[in-house]
Amino acid sequence: MQIIPFPTRSEWPALLARPVQKSEQIEAIVAPIMRQVREQGDTALIELSARFDKVDLHTIGLEVTPDELAAAEEQLSDELKAAIRQAYANIRTFHEAQKQPIQKIETMPGVTCWRRSVGIDKVGLYVPGGTAPLFSTVLMLGVPAQLAGCREVVLCTPATHPAVLFAARLVGVTRVFRVGGAQAIAAMAYGTETVPQVYKLFGPGNQYVTAAKMLAAKEGIAIDMPAGPSEVAVYADDSAIPAFVAADLLSQAEHGADSQVLLVSTSKKLVTAVNLVLATQMSRLPRRDLAAKAIENSKAILVDTQADAIDLLNQYAAEHLILSVENAEAVAERITNAGSIFLGNYTPESAGDYASGTNHTLPTNGFARAYSGVSLDSFVKKITVQHITPDGLRVLGPVVEAMAEAESLDAHKRAVSIRLGQLAG
Repeated sequence: MQIIPFPTRSEWPALLARPVQKSEQIEAIVAPIMRQVREQGDTALIELSARFDKVDLHTIGLEVTPDELAAAEEQLSDELKAAIRQAYANIRTFHEAQKQPIQKIETMPGVTCWRRSVGIDKVGLYVPGGTAPLFSTVLMLGVPAQLAGCREVVLCTPATHPAVLFAARLVGVTRVFRVGGAQAIAAMAYGTETVPQVYKLFGPGNQYVTAAKMLAAKEGIAIDMPAGPSEVAVYADDSAIPAFVAADLLSQAEHGADSQVLLVSTSKKLVTAVNLVLATQMSRLPRRDLAAKAIENSKAILVDTQADAIDLLNQYAAEHLILSVENAEAVAERITNAGSIFLGNYTPESAGDYASGTNHTLPTNGFARAYSGVSLDSFVKKITVQHITPDGLRVLGPVVEAMAEAESLDAHKRAVSIRLGQLAG
């Protein structure tokens, strides 16, 4: 890793900047794909899948059949099925606790307001194929959709691993389609003869998938969040174990060459030790070429104090933040910008990626300054309800009348006044 010793605060923005993606060029490629799917439907999906993914949907079919979903279970080892079921249980337990009971609030005598959560009717989940079969993402998106009570849950994925289909069946996905890339996002955004249109899109993807989601959002389709290359920041002091830190950095780097990896420390000794063990561990990885490219672009930043480290990390706003320091929980309380935080030497980021229970669909590229990761709330709408009794209107009515008159909205005022008049008569 490139070691940056004690940079000044004025240097931080340049050091922490993510690679700039040429969004206009990417959109110029994606926009015609979106338009083709909107205009040609299934025909476009078949043609684009053959062109980009080298898949003949004429032969294998656009939609995965119920029999294929059922057969996927038989293709997996008992060990993997048990692991997936345990991850499902943990994720469900954590997300189920996010349900909020209806609480009726009397804001003044006779005026009662409350809010209820309603699952979004139709949601679309995207799971990339790429270089790894991300069946864990099916769990992360499907479990909260299941708990929210979404009526229609559509999954588009070019992945062919049976674990993806097994997980989809486990979380109650209603329909699965063998479509990937920007064309999959377009299919769910606009609908085709076969793929139903959805109201909100979820899931990670490459720069083309991300651009497609952003274009769909411009046309009124909700999305979970902007997303980019995956990233991790590790803050470690002399209490950290170098081998653990290196393993965490590599677990993120192996996602791809564009993954972002950052190490922050007050200890030069720790940084040097991590760099040494990093090379040894990387040489043993099957995906070492991808990891090596990510590590080449990564940085280890030395800072003077813990306060400097915390300020720098809040400025970076990492998707994943590992705190391998003595007072990890106290430090975490001072972190205001992060997608998900991992405390101590024995909480690897990969635990959150798979099975601890938290969601791994998180804001990247600095969006953790304003966005949360996917949760149960991502799949529900909050509808407010209010009820006013006659006595309540007698008390509240004059307040509304005064405000409406001041805003010159006479019809608003009259909607109250006519009722008060009837009550007075």
